[in-house]
Amino acid sequence: MNTLALGDIDHAISELDTLETIAERVLWLSTAVVHHANRVRPNPSGLKVGGHQASSASMVAIMTSLWFSQLQPGDRVSVKPHASPVLHSINYLLGELDEKYLTTLREFGGLQSYPSRSKDPDVVDYSTGSVGIGATAPIWGTMARRYVNAQLGAGGQGRQYSLVGDAELDEGAVWEAILDPAIAELGEVVWIVDLNRQSLDRVVPNIAARRLEAMFGAAGWQVITVDFGRQLESVFALPGGDALRQRIIAMENPEYQRLLRCDPNGIRQRLPGAGPDSGAIAGLIATLDDATLRAAIRNLGGHDLAALTAAYQQIDDTRPTVILAYTIKGYGLPTEGHPQNHSALLTDDEFAGLAMKLGMDTENPWHRFSPEGPTGKLCAATAARLRRDPVPTPVAPAVPTDIGRTPKGTSTTQAALGRLLLDLTREAPDVAKRVVTVSPDVSSTTNLAGWVNKVGVWSASERRNWFADDGQTLMHWNERPSGQHIELGIAETNLVGLIGELGATWSRWGEPLFPIGVLYDPFVERALEPWSFGIYAGGQSILIGTPSGVSLAAEGGAHQSIKTPSIGLEQPGCISYEPAFAIDVEWTLLASIARLGRPGGTSAYLRLSTRPVDQTAAAVPHDPAARERRRRQVVAGGYPLRRNDSAKVTIAAMGTMITEALAAADRLAQLGFAADVVCVTSPDLLFQAWQARQGRGSADSWILDQLFPVDRAHPMVTVLDGHPHTLAFLSNIQRVPLTALGVRTFGQAGGLDDVYRYHGIDTDSIVRAALDIAG
Repeated sequence: MNTLALGDIDHAISELDTLETIAERVLWLSTAVVHHANRVRPNPSGLKVGGHQASSASMVAIMTSLWFSQLQPGDRVSVKPHASPVLHSINYLLGELDEKYLTTLREFGGLQSYPSRSKDPDVVDYSTGSVGIGATAPIWGTMARRYVNAQLGAGGQGRQYSLVGDAELDEGAVWEAILDPAIAELGEVVWIVDLNRQSLDRVVPNIAARRLEAMFGAAGWQVITVDFGRQLESVFALPGGDALRQRIIAMENPEYQRLLRCDPNGIRQRLPGAGPDSGAIAGLIATLDDATLRAAIRNLGGHDLAALTAAYQQIDDTRPTVILAYTIKGYGLPTEGHPQNHSALLTDDEFAGLAMKLGMDTENPWHRFSPEGPTGKLCAATAARLRRDPVPTPVAPAVPTDIGRTPKGTSTTQAALGRLLLDLTREAPDVAKRVVTVSPDVSSTTNLAGWVNKVGVWSASERRNWFADDGQTLMHWNERPSGQHIELGIAETNLVGLIGELGATWSRWGEPLFPIGVLYDPFVERALEPWSFGIYAGGQSILIGTPSGVSLAAEGGAHQSIKTPSIGLEQPGCISYEPAFAIDVEWTLLASIARLGRPGGTSAYLRLSTRPVDQTAAAVPHDPAARERRRRQVVAGGYPLRRNDSAKVTIAAMGTMITEALAAADRLAQLGFAADVVCVTSPDLLFQAWQARQGRGSADSWILDQLFPVDRAHPMVTVLDGHPHTLAFLSNIQRVPLTALGVRTFGQAGGLDDVYRYHGIDTDSIVRAALDIAG
């Protein structure tokens, strides 16, 4: 039996008292930050500023105990979105945030509404705000750090914490991540769930800790439940305490929350209930004075610093851990436990009452602790303990612009992807070393087999390949920590979450990676929101959707993507390409890789196809200077593929539709009706160029003169395997008449010719459109 000497006990009590004082200050500051933004700062528009005082209050003890007694400099923390004022308050006490920012919550250029790694002025490890995505980010951050350590030896060590609201566990993305088989090996992952039983609108009746315990446990996680605090546990130790414990555990969430809104007499009437043990419970609480009763009933484990500290000491670093911490939303505030307190703001009178309770001044609310006292000393010691070394300036290897080969014969843009990755291992090994591919169980059907065979599959630990001696197995699944392909389950949100974190290693540890996520294009829409949030958070990655469009004819409407070309055009922080030929894939992918892993870098989206295309139709120039000119055009957004001095119409085609565009031009020529053909590789970049020409951006616009010069301003037909509005803006460059062809309805299964005819993107449709618009 271990015992503490009296001196040790006194020291422990003193430390807890100091932490309690800091927690009270954090509660005050986080509440005051929101109060100032809404009640003090001028608001000429009259629109609600907002903020979440109650959601912050429930996290105060958890975050105070974590920062001031647990975290190490190598640890990283994802903070639940609505607790951002708590994070900023702690950073302020640690000297990591200037006082001037405390009055700027949700102000332009000030503290962001939710923690932002790229926009907040203080230390933020993970951007959160997209529900479920911030919670899972540390899982993918753990994998990214392990990958960097294995490949480059530069990621360091440390736990990855997620501070999660219990309602956030409703998000499917959370469970998709938890259930991926690879996650059970990641012992650095620690989640702390703020189990306050409330969502935005209500007290949730069926949030049950026991069910959550079972779900996490079934996924291989260590589960630690911090249900009650020391004061309530001391009451449970009294006669009748077991009955009281069971009564509280069995009580429905709304019933418990209602107790929090009662005065002591109301608690005495309601708490015993109507069960067989009601008498014992009534007898027990009759022995408690009003103040003790009121304090005990709300003394949950998530507000007890000693209970939380004890939970941290139980963490098993061999597997992921979840700590389920019982809390009260709005703890310590006048709105405590109210079912609609999610967005509630304290009135001026309530704020003044809180100031009196905590010994603070509403006119001068931003006091730090004196550096001479125990609280000030603990803040200084914590700041020193958590201080991190500066991130080294990332130095990415030079990416070649052209491998130098000209594809022949018939091939697909999807096949070109696999070939280029293998070419990089030979022609640019320093670049290839930093390439990491990720797929959701589709690597064999997206032409990654050769690459996977070459570089191996990443795994937290080496696994035996039981099919290594099977001669009929062509794809070799060699799993080891040095592998460069990561295979996930069929969950696209996991894929984009991971490539987002792999794409942030340059800013976390100074080591750039070139992550390439490959998935079926129809499921880009499913992955879009978390990928977009990853880009917002600073991750730079390449997403490849393949196969795409109704060109995947035999698969039918369930697997034919329609809207993804316009998504590529509209996504901020991303450049989109849809190459027509294999050489276009090479040039655009190399250019996209070169934009990764650096300040000011950008992500990319490439839409590829399994439709075979005659590669000689690309008419790649033989002259080196002309070839380089073509490459620059491809990367800038498009190139003139066919010019005719007597042209009466321009056909602008994208991706696989270039075959029909060229066939239509040939048929029109036979009718004595010449046509120019322009191959569009990036409507995204062409739109930016057009905007810049109008003074609405800073992009280069030279490409517009080479594709659509004034002296070739003909009526235009645009065609793509996707929604026609994607290219419709092209006619505005020279203000010419337009017919926009594309896919506007759900697809059909069938042969390629039948499907193209059904959607009006076949050769006949292009010919008719050209004759109609310019004839």
